[in-house]
Amino acid sequence: MTRIDMARTNKLGYAAVLGMEAYSSKAVDKRLYELIKLRASILNGCGFCVDMHATVGAKHGIPQRTLHAVGAWQHAHNLFEPRELAALALTDAVTQLGPDTVTDEIWDAAAEHFSESELGGLVMAICTINIWNRIAIATQMLPPVDVKHPIV
Repeated sequence: MTRIDMARTNKLGYAAVLGMEAYSSKAVDKRLYELIKLRASILNGCGFCVDMHATVGAKHGIPQRTLHAVGAWQHAHNLFEPRELAALALTDAVTQLGPDTVTDEIWDAAAEHFSESELGGLVMAICTINIWNRIAIATQMLPPVDVKHPIV
């Protein structure tokens, strides 16, 4: 059970995040979008979002081996395309902000695979999932387990 339902208690703020989500989901390729969302969620320890994006990724046809490898992508690079590796590195850097995280090396590696507009879309997508992770963790959201969401 969640502590509060942000969609109910903070409608305008929640709507703003939904707007970011709508933009980001159109700006980034679906497969890449789910990989980014899954990776940031793993880094942030958000069980609700890890479950959601692993499930959605599988529904979008991302192989289970690839989804499982997102947690250790640096050591399973053969399961990802070069552009996905660059996006995952950028996801790690933006999610784990600090003085030496989004380095020129990481940024330049991503820029080899994505246009300026695509890079902007990636950054927005990474920032958006980080917001969702923080909302889900702060409100103690749990993955649903019911008839529509069975554990199989």
